[in-house]
Formats: sequence, structure tokens, C-alpha cells
Amino acid sequence: MKVVQTIEELRDQLRGQNRIAFVPTMGNLHAGHLALMRTARQYGDPVVASIFVNRLQFGPNEDFDKYPRTLAEDIAKLERERDVYVLFAPDEKELYPEPQKFRVQTPTELGSILEGHYRPGFFEGVCTVVLKLLSCVQPRVAVFGKKDYQQLMIVRYMCKQFQLPIEIVAHETVRAEDGLALSSRNSYLTPEQRALAPMLYRTLQQAREQLLEGRTDVDRIERDAFEALQAHGWVVDYFNVRRQRDLLPPTLEELQQREPLVILTAARLGATRLIDNIEV
Repeated sequence: MKVVQTIEELRDQLRGQNRIAFVPTMGNLHAGHLALMRTARQYGDPVVASIFVNRLQFGPNEDFDKYPRTLAEDIAKLERERDVYVLFAPDEKELYPEPQKFRVQTPTELGSILEGHYRPGFFEGVCTVVLKLLSCVQPRVAVFGKKDYQQLMIVRYMCKQFQLPIEIVAHETVRAEDGLALSSRNSYLTPEQRALAPMLYRTLQQAREQLLEGRTDVDRIERDAFEALQAHGWVVDYFNVRRQRDLLPPTLEELQQREPLVILTAARLGATRLIDNIEV
């Protein structure tokens, strides 16, 4: 695997390649990231990964400074997997040589709800860096995980709107044996919090079962889940049932007609904020 830090080196390595599969990450790689790399290998050759902790998507009181940076360990993991041809690991000055005045704004109806409501500016930061990375790598395929469901939708819509010739492949959420979605932020959890963390997924599963049973009282399902999490010490930002196609609330008629749904949640244990979702 070749590790490059500059855009010029990256383009030198990829010159003449037209089947590139790309996996952008912020590093601190875990089994979920490595699964994305293996999937990318099925869609293209060569596989390019990136590691960059993007300041633009962190709010003023979020964890940019303490976000885990483990480049040496990440390189070792990728070399053992042998799926990645080039790792692009730029520093901030390389990707943002001057203040980033041009930003990618997201449509209000998709970018200001759920995560966008609780993390203002988050998707603008994500889309700006993703567009910049796609421009640098110029892949045919890019792989994103479903754990960041809203982000996946927004990136896919952005590529469509800008007519980018890139297929966005969605990878199922990779979970620990107890159901907790793998995340770099799981390392922040204390042992007691880690024992409680799988409750988030179990609560999603319970809500899913209620919908599959034919219940249409979505407000009650959401409220019961919210209160159950709160009762166990969670601080819940949202727990919502939404349509898969646009993340808007389903109508009663759509519920009766079995509209494809997704249940999304974000909640904190102590200082650690976890997100998860489940499709219905």
C-alpha cells in the first residue's frame, strides 16, 4: 500500500486509472471501516482510502481536538487487509491551503432536520470535504456506511445534483456482537456506559417490530422509545420514524400502505453521542 500526503502525489499514483473505488474516513479504523474497504474491492480497482479529520464538520463545542488520531495503527490495519492500493492522508494545510470560503450548502428540507438540526453546519462541512476529496481522487465508485444514514442520502443527492459520474454504494452498518454500531467514538465510553450502549439498537428493534405489527401511532412509538431511553440515563436528541426516500414523517396512508421507513436516533451516554438507525 502506498501512503501519500499530497494531492500531487495522489494524482501521480492514480494517473490513467478509471475504475477507482474510494472509501473516505476520518481514521481510527475499526472493523466497520475495513468492511467498507473489502466492499470497495468488489466494485473497483484500485481501492483508494483517505484519512482526514475534517474540522469543517465539527461544531465549536464538539470533539475535534480529542477525536482519536491513530494513523500508524490505521496504516498497519490497512496493510494487513491488502485491499487498499493508496491511502491518502493529507494534513489540514494540504486540503485547505487557504480559508475555505466556498462551501456546499445542503437543501433545507434534508440538511436541517435530524442531525442537521442538532449539529448546525455539520452537513455543509461534510459535503464540502467530500466534494473536495472526490475531486482529488476522481473515483468511479465511493462506499459509505449506512450508520450515517442521513449523510449517505445527502452525499448521494449531492453527486446527483452536480452530475458527478460516481456511484455511491451503501454498506450495511457493522455491529458488535451485542448490536452496538461500530464507531470511533465508542472508545469514549466508560465500561459501565459500554454495557448500556446496546440498548440503543434494541430500542430501534422494538420500534421496528411495532411498525411491522401494523401499528400506525408513530407519535406514541417515538415517545415510548424516547422515554425508555431517558429512564436508563440516556440524553436523547431524537428518536424518529421517517420515510426512507426523503426522511420526512410518513402519513397515515403511507403507514397503512407499508411505505419503506427508517427509524433514526441520536442519544448521549455521558459526554458520548451515539447515532444509529434501522430500516423497516
